[in-house]
Amino acid sequence: MTKKKKRAICLAFIIIGILALSALLWQQKSQKKGKEPGQEQRQQTGQGNGPEQSQGNGQEHGQKHGQKDTRPLLVGALKGPTALGLLPLMDEAKQKSSKQAYEFQIAGAADELTVGLVKGDLPLAAIPCNLAATLFQKTKGGVTLLGVNTLGVLSILTKGEDIQKIEDLRGRTLISTGKGTTPEYLLQTLLSAAKLTPGVDVTIEYKKEPSEVAALFASYEKAIAVLPEPYVTSVCFKNEAVKIALDLTKEWERLFPGKTIITGVIVANTAFLKEHEGAVRTFLSEYEASAKTAVEKLPETAALSESFGIFPAEVAKKAIPHCNIVFLTGAEMKEKVSDYLAMLYAQNKKAVGGALPGDEFYFDGSALSGNLKN
Repeated sequence: MTKKKKRAICLAFIIIGILALSALLWQQKSQKKGKEPGQEQRQQTGQGNGPEQSQGNGQEHGQKHGQKDTRPLLVGALKGPTALGLLPLMDEAKQKSSKQAYEFQIAGAADELTVGLVKGDLPLAAIPCNLAATLFQKTKGGVTLLGVNTLGVLSILTKGEDIQKIEDLRGRTLISTGKGTTPEYLLQTLLSAAKLTPGVDVTIEYKKEPSEVAALFASYEKAIAVLPEPYVTSVCFKNEAVKIALDLTKEWERLFPGKTIITGVIVANTAFLKEHEGAVRTFLSEYEASAKTAVEKLPETAALSESFGIFPAEVAKKAIPHCNIVFLTGAEMKEKVSDYLAMLYAQNKKAVGGALPGDEFYFDGSALSGNLKN
């Protein structure tokens, strides 16, 4: 082979190598560009799968040098009344019309939110009231109560069973959600008042999520279940044979006149609150408006419930008026929550973490550190 042919072959291989490398670099660049818009959409619309996707969004969120930070503030909520009250704000965040950017993590059970909340990966979360008090004790003040978002929402449903009063539950089996949270301690209190002992006079089978209870209840010909709204409405909507035997909020208020159940609250990781108080205050302002809109504009909220995958619109529209969605802060929040926790404490100290929380548990609205920037 002549030297001229050898040089030609070498040159051909070099050209092929350069073309192959260029094609590879172009493909990697295209893939990178294709990912970024989807990631941004997930953050803005609240469709993320958990706090691990947003590490840093909580602790680093804030305004710097007077400029608005567009990184989303992560908010956790349960698939139920708390999520329904947040829907208008979730929609504003999706449309990018909210005052600050948000991402929402909607969970089926409270324990899916607690780890991130305690670690600080999840700065804000809507959780059961007694769980908030328990976490406050376990973390030595690591969470702070910001407001009340849901009052009593629990009912006893029956199918093929005749239950007229709490005493009628003797010898029966109930399926319920909420082990270690409001349903368990509410049932304990009401059963004890009726001189019934759980595990002796009444069998209670606890399931992790309300959806699991609803599915199991639907599969039985005869059954008794404890469920919150909007699952109560959903189950009744699907089966006309289902009856609401007892409204547990009314049973509680009959036992404790002038007192009410505090089911859901909104809390903050205390370290995040102290560092980014302005962002939290902005959220509370927007959450208050959102809860009001959710209650007052039923058709619109129901449509949002379906579009965000919470509940079908028809179910949400019927359920929202019974969900006791509220927004209580400051002195009113402290008075109602402290009374409720004291009643739970009197029945079972473990229900609130072994001790009643002190004043530092309650965010009274005054500046914690003077840091009112977001």
